[in-house]
Amino acid sequence: MRSPADAQCAWITTSRADGSPHTTPVWFILVDDTFWVASAATNVKVRNIAADERVSLAIDGSAADPHVAQGRALVHRDIAAFRILASLFAQKYDGWNPLDESVDGPRVLLEIPVERWLLGGS
Repeated sequence: MRSPADAQCAWITTSRADGSPHTTPVWFILVDDTFWVASAATNVKVRNIAADERVSLAIDGSAADPHVAQGRALVHRDIAAFRILASLFAQKYDGWNPLDESVDGPRVLLEIPVERWLLGGS
């Protein structure tokens, strides 16, 4: 069985103001049943989470062993305080630095403890 932490991409679903879903692919790390997602502070998902912190994450839905989790996201705006997590992102994603604001501007870190695994999980 492959660990969900090994997947390269997850799909995060948040709720828009009108209640409709907003789903987008994200890079992530999974540490002790907590997903960590770096994002530009201006992204729709960050605005949605500010209004409703409930999210779901789906990993590898095309494989024989999909994983789907639910949780509540906490937005950390002081992303530089999480340098250890930044190094984990760099290890997983070929040197990618989530602290680099040169492309997308200010960044945030989403902390999403898994409240419930709907499929798969650990």
